[in-house]
Amino acid sequence: MLTIPLYFELPNNLTAKKLIDKLGKKYSLHFISQHYTFKTFYDCFDWRLYQADLLCELQQSQHESVLRLQQRKTGKSIIELAMDNAPVFANDITDKPLRRQLAALLEMRALLPITTLDFQVSRWVILNKKNQPVLHLRLEAYSEFKQRLLLEPVPRYGKIAKEIVNFLTQSLALTPANQPVLVSALKSQGRKPADYSSKFALSLEPSQSADKAIRTIFKQLLLAIKRNEPGTIDALDSEFLHDFRVAVRRMRTALGQFKALLPKKIGNQQREFFAWLGQITSTPRDLDVYLLNFPAYQASLPKKIRPALAPLQVLLKQKQGVAQKELAQNLTSPHYLSQMIAWEDYLAQSKLTPSAKPIKPLADKKIWCTFQQVLGKGQKITASSDPVLLHDLRKTCKKLRYLLEFFQSLYPVGDMKILIATLKGFQEVLGDFQDYEVQELTLRDFSQQMREEGVAEATFIAMETLIAKLETKRCQARADFAGRFADFSAEDKQKMFTTLFAGNSVAE
Repeated sequence: MLTIPLYFELPNNLTAKKLIDKLGKKYSLHFISQHYTFKTFYDCFDWRLYQADLLCELQQSQHESVLRLQQRKTGKSIIELAMDNAPVFANDITDKPLRRQLAALLEMRALLPITTLDFQVSRWVILNKKNQPVLHLRLEAYSEFKQRLLLEPVPRYGKIAKEIVNFLTQSLALTPANQPVLVSALKSQGRKPADYSSKFALSLEPSQSADKAIRTIFKQLLLAIKRNEPGTIDALDSEFLHDFRVAVRRMRTALGQFKALLPKKIGNQQREFFAWLGQITSTPRDLDVYLLNFPAYQASLPKKIRPALAPLQVLLKQKQGVAQKELAQNLTSPHYLSQMIAWEDYLAQSKLTPSAKPIKPLADKKIWCTFQQVLGKGQKITASSDPVLLHDLRKTCKKLRYLLEFFQSLYPVGDMKILIATLKGFQEVLGDFQDYEVQELTLRDFSQQMREEGVAEATFIAMETLIAKLETKRCQARADFAGRFADFSAEDKQKMFTTLFAGNSVAE
């Protein structure tokens, strides 16, 4: 495998013409083409391709239009396809290798244009003594950024490629490009790659005053809501609404846990507003989940009755369209806009109720008390407990999870990763139980609606089979509860919670 650098930046004192002249004196250089082109970079909103060290770009000129998936650090092409437009979702791609690779990374996320650059591209090839191509060169000349050179060795001619790289770096002072031109383009726009993540990441200082720390958390959560707002309104993909809802739930937890730091009137207004946001986004999100799960629904059925489930997908899409339209209206309404502006202005201009106490003891107390609530509620649940108790425990676990995320920078990284991962595993079984129960009830309602609309009997057979499958999964999740709770409440985990949070826990 060739490990030499293949992507270079030209120094400011070396023009493309000078580079070609110098290479032409040493090697047999043959001109291929030159033309202006546009390069549009694509990734999903949370940068899953970039995080996997990949770049997706669509190069368009009057001569060609090519979608290229390439290595981020070397610029080496992995897959190139003639394509007029970039796909929106991985499943839109007809090429199986590219579809598989992108689907594994993007999942349900849409490819979105990040930025577009125009430049002149020149193509050359170096020939050996037999006039055989041994190395292709692509020069990219940008008006605002340093010119770049990409080497594309022909298989079996790695030796000549190494020789040319040595000449470029030692004699012409070219430096390997340590980052794609995308980084320079975004920097000129005041941005940087991977500038959004759904994960909550905030660095707090243990001695920071409680009011300042909590206001920082509020502002971070409000920013997450605002960043996902346009994609939620336009329904670019289902993850915008998911991340929007997660930020809203985190905000509701913060408003409830730290209400002592807010004036009563402001706190009540915001709790009411974000409860409303949770309510209006619930149905659209549920329908998104049903549509995302539909392939799995079909796959769980015997092959001969899978086609009969198609009317369910039609109904789900109809309902999702109606719910999405109503959600978009709500998120562009005067009520929503005025409340968001008021909350943002308050956080920007007003101080929370002054608190001279540092944030660390308050964080200790909140996490410790919530952990004790989870233990207490979990220990009361038996095999015959009402499902309502599991649902209530699930909500308390969410509060604990969000508190751990809010304050994880105040504690040892390794310990927090262990506790959050353990809690996440416990939450999964509670979430599965709740989700399967809700899906059973909802699908029964949909089945009845379709029956009233005269859908074929085969569809109801498929629906009943699907509901029975979900019931089995719900029962399995219920049976898994005891084991997952035992893992979460094990002695070593309780000791970690005690060591980290109980010792300094103080009253507000």
